[in-house]
Amino acid sequence: MNFRTLKYFVAVAQELNIGRAAARLNISQPPLTRQIQQLEASLGVKLFNRSAKGVELTNSGELLLEEAQNILTLVEQAEERTKRADRGELGRLDVGIFGSAILDAIPKLLLAFRQAYPDVNIILHALSKEDQIEALRQRRITVGFNRFVEDLPDIASEVILHETIYVALPDNDPLAAQPSVTLLDLASRPFVLFPNAGRPNFIDRVLQWCQREGFSPRVVQEVGDAVAGIALVASGFGVCLVSESATTLMMPRIVYRPVIGPADLRIDLSCLYRRNDQSPILQAFLSIVRRGTST
Repeated sequence: MNFRTLKYFVAVAQELNIGRAAARLNISQPPLTRQIQQLEASLGVKLFNRSAKGVELTNSGELLLEEAQNILTLVEQAEERTKRADRGELGRLDVGIFGSAILDAIPKLLLAFRQAYPDVNIILHALSKEDQIEALRQRRITVGFNRFVEDLPDIASEVILHETIYVALPDNDPLAAQPSVTLLDLASRPFVLFPNAGRPNFIDRVLQWCQREGFSPRVVQEVGDAVAGIALVASGFGVCLVSESATTLMMPRIVYRPVIGPADLRIDLSCLYRRNDQSPILQAFLSIVRRGTST
């Protein structure tokens, strides 16, 4: 018994007429008759009772029809799922995340992908930049999001977003009354900086900006991430430069103001993936990412 024989049998069982079944299958009647006879012989059972009007299913034939229809349905489903997987519409996407972009930019991209490919299961992994690169190499994740990624021979890095820099200020700071501030306005304030690991990082960029404006910031605390930095600002520790994504984090006694300064006063967000990865799911995800970048 093979797949083609099952299809022939189901056609005859549904039509109850060899001639109509042959026409439906677009074959001549004699080969179809031989296929049914060979099937009966191989099984050692009678599947049809013949009559002048056509054929009728025996009890064994009715049982085989039910099983054959189930098998054909499973095969069709397997074919469709395979085709969908080849189009990147089915499977699993492991994503490495880290930093303030998870507060705004990354969720928007993930939501757009889920809406376009609802049957792909998205798994998030909180990983540092170094851990993301290692996880990509070990194929534990498919993509990662991070900042300040150096060129690597095996890992591609695409800038997908340029974010404006804001300062998180206590709401009682006189600068909070201004629509925007300059870096020089902040020269006398104590700074809370992040992250305190994974150099080069945002701390190095902040120090460069400040030095370019003619001052070295008075750093009172380095913390692990934007959430901790903003929380310390709310407690009166000082001010904290953050990306635009971080301004979605609302805390009491905190205001955000855009910072005016050097022309490169911005922070980039990059998408990381293996250069040799041609998997359909990755290509589908990158198409969503690039579409979002171009809008």
